[in-house]
Amino acid sequence: MSTLIRHYEEGYMTPEQVNLLLRYLPVDITYVDENDRVIFYNRGEDRVFPRSKGVIGREVKFCHPPKSVHMVLRIVEEFKAGTKDVAEFWINFKGRMIHIRYFAIRDKEKNYRGVIEMSQDVTDIQKLEGQKRLLDWD
Repeated sequence: MSTLIRHYEEGYMTPEQVNLLLRYLPVDITYVDENDRVIFYNRGEDRVFPRSKGVIGREVKFCHPPKSVHMVLRIVEEFKAGTKDVAEFWINFKGRMIHIRYFAIRDKEKNYRGVIEMSQDVTDIQKLEGQKRLLDWD
């Protein structure tokens, strides 16, 4: 692994640290570029929707089930047009509540640069009540 430290807008990390951060985020992330091609996904242990390396470079329309691909394409169209920046919904999937969010990615000049799809199992989060202010590991 490279130990080269890279500067990002909010700090410094090595490529290894960036990979670890992305692997352990408790959300699935897929990045589709401005040409509608999948260019990245994180490889968490418990992905809601598993991905394979074969998805890299594939058009996003070929990465979703036929019954939902029209909605994905509409989201991308709205993001490209600049009329929307966020789309979210939630579904029951294999007995779990899954929260799915799409975010338009824009550069500093507000040009469309792609979309991030984030999926998270929120089943246990939905059960939270009151507050918990201290650790209770003991």
